[in-house]
Amino acid sequence: MSPSLINADLQSFDLSGVVAMVTGASSGIGLHFAGVLARAGASVALAARRKEKVDEAAAELCGQGHRAIGVALDVGKPETHAAAFASVAAGLGGLPQVLVNNAGIIVSKPFLEQTEEEVASVFATNLFGAFLVAQRAARAMVEAGRGSIINVASTAGLRPGGTLASYGASKAGLLHLTRVMALELAGKGVRVNALCPGNIETDMHQVFVDRGYADSLVKRIPQRRFGRADDLSGAMLLLASDAGRYMTGSIIAVDGGQLVSSL
Repeated sequence: MSPSLINADLQSFDLSGVVAMVTGASSGIGLHFAGVLARAGASVALAARRKEKVDEAAAELCGQGHRAIGVALDVGKPETHAAAFASVAAGLGGLPQVLVNNAGIIVSKPFLEQTEEEVASVFATNLFGAFLVAQRAARAMVEAGRGSIINVASTAGLRPGGTLASYGASKAGLLHLTRVMALELAGKGVRVNALCPGNIETDMHQVFVDRGYADSLVKRIPQRRFGRADDLSGAMLLLASDAGRYMTGSIIAVDGGQLVSSL
């Protein structure tokens, strides 16, 4: 391959001039994704319930020479959605052209012990809220004639795991939603894909380590280690940028091979 073609491919990861929004961006992989997109040149809205946290993170990115703002958003409360998108438009000069639909919560209990309130909360954030945030973003993208939505699901939505009934079911629903959105929006210039992290070292994952599951979990991963947030960066940039322009409806697992491990 000629150097000119290689350079053209690398340039397709450039997100300069793109407005991106990341939900659940106050910590964990959401915060990491915001930094990845900012370093690729995007103007980034970090959205989360904890406004003070995303304001701090946005200020840090701005101090590094990037353009970022913090936005108050509780995806599980639809009444907060309109104001959040208005804040993005006002603060960054336009509505999101890239949405990383990342906000999520987890309840880890046996199926018979999960309460009605816990299950409702998980679905309100992980599926219903994600649906409505994606819908609002997609309407603006369709009007603009282009856009990319990345739904952050989980390998728990592809393979069952004990104590993860509500979480896994909500993520499986998000994966199906991804495919339907991709089908309906492909002809309108909007791509929709899903990223499925495996066992990534985050605060959410720490609960399993604290319960003493670390050794048994690692044994199920062919690479024999937990993932790190930066292991997700390449897949995120691929889906967000023109490098993935012919991808829609794709489900990308980043899990160290866990989904292909033997029984």
